[in-house]
Amino acid sequence: MDNTRTVGARPTRRRPLSLVLGAGAFAGVLITTALSAGAGATEPAGQSPGAQQVPGHAVTGYWHNFDNGSVLQRLADVPDDFDIIAVSFADSTAVPGEIEFNLDPVLGYASEQEFKDEIAAKQADGKSVIISVGGELGNVAVNDPASADAFTRSTLALMDEYGFDGVDIDLEHGINATYLTQAMEGIHAATGDSLVYTMAPQTLDMQSTGSPYFQLALNTKDFLTVVNTQYYNSGSMLGCDGQVYAAGTVDFLTALACIQLESGLDASQVGLGVPASPNAAGSGYVAPEVVTAALDCLTQGFNCGNFVPDRTYPGLRGAMTWSTNWDAHSGYAWSSVVGPHVRGLP
Repeated sequence: MDNTRTVGARPTRRRPLSLVLGAGAFAGVLITTALSAGAGATEPAGQSPGAQQVPGHAVTGYWHNFDNGSVLQRLADVPDDFDIIAVSFADSTAVPGEIEFNLDPVLGYASEQEFKDEIAAKQADGKSVIISVGGELGNVAVNDPASADAFTRSTLALMDEYGFDGVDIDLEHGINATYLTQAMEGIHAATGDSLVYTMAPQTLDMQSTGSPYFQLALNTKDFLTVVNTQYYNSGSMLGCDGQVYAAGTVDFLTALACIQLESGLDASQVGLGVPASPNAAGSGYVAPEVVTAALDCLTQGFNCGNFVPDRTYPGLRGAMTWSTNWDAHSGYAWSSVVGPHVRGLP
C-alpha cells in the first residue's frame, strides 16, 4: 500500500504508555492445495471468533492520515458502506517494536479530541475503527521478546487513548511470526474478544502456509477477524489448483483466495483486497463488478471465470480496498457498488 506523503509533515512526539503487560523463516516453496470436497459441496457459514461488532459480511477501507494527492478526507466523511476503517498508519519510534500515532495537521482537525470524537461517532454508527501498522513505507520490527512486549504495550496504549477497536497488520518488509504472534496474543489477552484484528499481507505472503504471514494468521486464528490479502501490485501467481493466474482478473481473486480457504482459515477470516481506482495501485486494478463477481463465485458458485471452486464459502467475510480516499477521488465508484453487494450476500 502506497503511503507516500506529498505534504503535511507530522510533528514528532512520544505517547505515554498507559497500559503495561507482559507479554519462521519463509519456506520459500510455493505450494498448491488440493480441494478436499467434491463439486457442489458447501463450506458451512460461520463467524470467526471475537470482534462481535463486525458484520458477518464486511467491507474494510484504509483511511489516509496524510496527503498523497488523492483526497483529503475527514474520518467523518468515510461512507457508511465501510464497516471497518483502518487508520493509516501508526508510526514507529526509536524503541524497537513500539508504535505511536501522529495526526497529520494537513487534515485540518482543530484538535486531537475532534479526531477522537469522529472515531466515537463512527463507532456509535456501528463501525469499527482500528489503527493500521506498516504500509509501503512503515517498518516496525517485532523480532524478539522485548520488541514484542513494546508492540503490545504501545498498541494497547493507542487503543486506550484514541478508542481504536483494534489493530491491522500491514507490515510489508517481512515479519517474525513467532514474536508477532506473542505480541498479538498479549493484545488479545488484554482486550478479549472485542478485539478487531485484521491483516493485509501482500499476495506472495499468502501463497504458502510456510510463509511467516500465513503462519501468523494460523497462529492467531482463534481471535483473527479477517485477512484481506492485497490482490494487486503483484505478478502472476499460483491458485489453489496449481494453475498460474494473472493479476487483474476474477480468477486471480478467486483461485488465490481459495488457498487460504483450503489451508486452515475459516471463510469468515478471508477477504479480497483490491484498489479502489486505477490510481490507487501500480497494477492489479479490477472494476468493482469484477470484485462482486468474485464474491458471488466464492460464496454461491456463479459469476466465476475459468476457475470454479469445488465448493462454495457462504461465510466469506467480504472485501477490502485501498483506500477510502482513492474511493472518494473516483466519486465513490468502488464503495457504492461493492458495499451494497457485500451487505446482500447470503
